[in-house]
Amino acid sequence: MYEYITNGTCSSRIRFNLRDNKIHDVVFENGCNGNLKAISILVEGLETGELIKRLKGIQCNGRPTSCADQLATAVTKVLRLQEKPH
Repeated sequence: MYEYITNGTCSSRIRFNLRDNKIHDVVFENGCNGNLKAISILVEGLETGELIKRLKGIQCNGRPTSCADQLATAVTKVLRLQEKPH
């Protein structure tokens, strides 16, 4: 399970799993409960590249980010960490 502390959104944290390059078990902490539950359901099993393509850059209420954008950012960071040699 990965955990990401969000920046600039009502949600404060996102937890998720990545298996076989797909996202699973997304849970947002705080924020707009109904919308965030919907995002979690809609992205379940989505390939990480497709998730990033669809969600990156979405803004909310004039802010330069959103909960969806923060999820794309979190997944991007995890993928970069996985690419680095250990």
